[in-house]
Amino acid sequence: MKLQPTHRLRAIAVGAVAVSSALVLTACGSDDNTGGGTNSEGNSKAASNIKCAGEGNLLASGSSAQKNAMDIWVKNYQAACEGVEINYKPTGSGAGIQEFLQGKTGFAGSDSALKEEEVQQSQQVCEGGKGINLPMVGGPVAVGYNLAGVEDLVLDADTIAKIFDSKITQWDDEAIKKLNPDADLPSTKIQAFHRSDESGTTDNFTEYLHAAAPDAWKYEPAKAWAGKGGQSADGSSGVATNVKNNDGAIGYFELSYADGNGIPTVKLDTGAAEPVEATVENASTAIAAGQVVGEGNDLAMELDYATKADGAYPIVLVTYEIVCDKGNDKESLELTKSFLTYTASEDGQGALADAGYAPIPDEIITKVRSTIDSLS
Repeated sequence: MKLQPTHRLRAIAVGAVAVSSALVLTACGSDDNTGGGTNSEGNSKAASNIKCAGEGNLLASGSSAQKNAMDIWVKNYQAACEGVEINYKPTGSGAGIQEFLQGKTGFAGSDSALKEEEVQQSQQVCEGGKGINLPMVGGPVAVGYNLAGVEDLVLDADTIAKIFDSKITQWDDEAIKKLNPDADLPSTKIQAFHRSDESGTTDNFTEYLHAAAPDAWKYEPAKAWAGKGGQSADGSSGVATNVKNNDGAIGYFELSYADGNGIPTVKLDTGAAEPVEATVENASTAIAAGQVVGEGNDLAMELDYATKADGAYPIVLVTYEIVCDKGNDKESLELTKSFLTYTASEDGQGALADAGYAPIPDEIITKVRSTIDSLS
């Protein structure tokens, strides 16, 4: 796949490297202190390791993919640091970047790295500096579906592309039957849901379609949806809710939304020996070959979306926290550094183990921690 410069900085790759090490980091992380389902002792220990700094409110917005992770981080941080408030709005990656570039927030969450023009624009907000990408969490983008009587569904990139471009409209289409010879597929109309807002999840999903099904998906990868037809919903939560509530529906969202809503997910026929399920472990295999392509303190990454390696789930993303390397708002700088130091810490990364996210691998997160410490 030929990657454009802006796409080379994609959030996704980080996921890759992230996930395999991520699993190690998750397994050996000293504290199981997720926001949900963790014991009080774990949360207590995590809180005791948070170094509070700054005061007041910290405003941030962006990726809805990391909303569930951010909820955990904010809960733990505020429990440890009285008198401060972290307000993260899951407005979508595109909206988050725009608010950051307008100087409205301390940082932005995005599932795609800043484009060159956005880096240039950031210099107007980051006095004497520029916006940089800090990978903070990775994971698989699941293709979830709701089809009565079908609990094990296999699709390939070409078929998925045609479904989301309204070229395949019935569940008993011959292309789907061929991939699922033992399934009792109904003639139910397909309801394909995509994001209505500009989204890094959409960007990464269409990166996959563009790379793995170039003949079927003719659109350039982008945050804004370009496919024909289908129905739109706001945020990953909106897409997941619509899939859950409509028989015949299909959509894409982070694995945590599938797990949280009890939505079955598609296994991908990538050309590997066996269809690949959407799991953190399988995403890690796909991400393991990812490389940092950013320069200096910028840690944007690149990933191969068309991998055919056994056990490699190729639809993955990594969420970046986007901050100024220099010229951050003085009033919120210390609180920003303190909060991000926690999210990048062993406790912060380990808190996500049960939430469908993959912590960033040691070799990358170590650089993230050092960069956060140098923010000014």
